[in-house]
Amino acid sequence: MPTPLEEAPAPLAGGRRLFLKREDQHELGAFKWRGALPVLRGYREGGAGSVVTASTGNHGAATAWAARRVGIRAVVFGPESASRAKVDAMRDLGAELHLAGADLDEAKDRARSFAAERRLPFFEDGAEPAQFDGYAAIGREVLEQLGRAPEAVVVPVGNGALMIGVARVLRAGERVGVVAKEAPVMALSVAAGHAVDCDRAATFADGMAVRVAVPLALTELGRLGVRMVEVSERAMARAVGAFDDAGIRVEGSAAAPLAALDALGDREGTVVLIVTGRNIDDELHRRAVERPESFPP
Repeated sequence: MPTPLEEAPAPLAGGRRLFLKREDQHELGAFKWRGALPVLRGYREGGAGSVVTASTGNHGAATAWAARRVGIRAVVFGPESASRAKVDAMRDLGAELHLAGADLDEAKDRARSFAAERRLPFFEDGAEPAQFDGYAAIGREVLEQLGRAPEAVVVPVGNGALMIGVARVLRAGERVGVVAKEAPVMALSVAAGHAVDCDRAATFADGMAVRVAVPLALTELGRLGVRMVEVSERAMARAVGAFDDAGIRVEGSAAAPLAALDALGDREGTVVLIVTGRNIDDELHRRAVERPESFPP
């Protein structure tokens, strides 16, 4: 079933014609299942009995969820700093979980080595073309539900796969990708036209905490002409609080598009924000809502 497309409450809209694509409403609380399911079906059809991946949480949970449905085993590597709520979700969904490395990219290196040693397929989030096709369904749903293309769609960017899928379908308006100021590698790389070195991914929006660009995703983002915007930790925290005031619980990544709205200027017409997930630890959510000034500007 399609996820809802809802007109944003007036306090969130700020006078704009603003719609929220509620990917947080899926049973997993996030959009990642759309990309994981077709990829794992492909692995199973190719004879794989197991798949290895790396994740800060939502992708790993989606991989475990999809693995159950197609009948294979999911092995997930995550950083030692992974969200407790997301770690518990991955385990509850049956993943064989390994926490290793200071951030996602170190966990990914461990996962890739583990897969190579055991001759298992390695599912790199953002590097599988089937993911782009899965996420394109979100764009198609927006077209069907809105009845036309919006003037702008704003999407959080971690590895870029979601932005690519949506941008392939919603071509008529502006496509805006949002990265965390403290995890800027995809914006820097798109601007440079090639992968650049980046030494930080220190954002509380763990779905955007990418330090190393995925080459395939980078190529596609450049080809599609996506505009990239950076937002601060404090701006995202304030956006988490604004969603909470509207009765919607979101994680940092899902709040990023709202935090980026000022970058659109006084645009007329309909704007769609992709609300990617609700899986945030209670303590972190409380801090964002109650003390946004405690996050870096």
